[in-house]
Amino acid sequence: MEEAPFFASFADGPKAGHAVWIKCADGVRIRVGIWPEGEKGTVLLFPGRTEYVEKYGRAAADLRARGYATVTVDWRGQGLADRALKDRNSGYVEHFSDFQKDLAAVLDVVREAALPTPLYLISHSMGGAIAFRALHEGLRVKAAVFSAPMWGILLSPAVRPFAWALSHLSSQLGFSHVYAPGTGPVTYTASAPFMGNVLTSDAEMYRYMVAQVEGVPELALGGPSLHWVHEALQECRVIRALPSPKMPVLTFLGTAEKVVDSEPVHERMARWPGGKLELVPGAEHEVMMETPAIRARFFDASAALFDANR
Repeated sequence: MEEAPFFASFADGPKAGHAVWIKCADGVRIRVGIWPEGEKGTVLLFPGRTEYVEKYGRAAADLRARGYATVTVDWRGQGLADRALKDRNSGYVEHFSDFQKDLAAVLDVVREAALPTPLYLISHSMGGAIAFRALHEGLRVKAAVFSAPMWGILLSPAVRPFAWALSHLSSQLGFSHVYAPGTGPVTYTASAPFMGNVLTSDAEMYRYMVAQVEGVPELALGGPSLHWVHEALQECRVIRALPSPKMPVLTFLGTAEKVVDSEPVHERMARWPGGKLELVPGAEHEVMMETPAIRARFFDASAALFDANR
């Protein structure tokens, strides 16, 4: 474990924030972000696809204000972590289960840094798929919060069979590195104006995200590869069939959600013992990057859940 670059001015998080490099069991190097101060425990914050440590600086500040330290990560294939393809803008992971190797390395950092216990979990979008698998495989946290979890890929019924077929054939025929139809190398916040965006209704938080990829372009990631699509579809199919872990859970979902498939979220939470679904009127995909009132609601409720399970 050694110090890694950390762009504090773009993160806008607690002053003690920093980042470290760590190698996973298979040799892939990832970057782990740490905001170590928190007398009540530490939150493992699992980002979504395209995301990176600095994006959660303000979230770490919100959690610090409520008594919690934060650890987050550049998953393999994004942020400053190792990327497998020559085209570093293409979203790619060899197997979705590889993200569990990243998580194991993150937990090593938590132990080596002697961060406050107990541990809690917040995950967003793709991070929600990684988190569900981790909980099912025995990740020990006291409680978990999901934000717009990717338990299903948002595709129309007409497109879904085509997506399965094309993503499968791409591996057989050697073009799995190609971008999924309708996507390309430019990251979303660098190409989409605020008006009509699918991430947040808050202009200031959108500027926060745009400034990060403009200020540090190497953090950015473009659209998913066909191989990523195939792996993600398979993982969501597996998740849908698994039972819900027995633990206190709170899931937030915006009513304006347009990125992940909302139906599996409603289905899962309706049958999760000890789980509660919080629908947020008017919120887009990034509930943690929404208006001040929505963000306060998210972090107040998360901290209340954690406080009740110490």
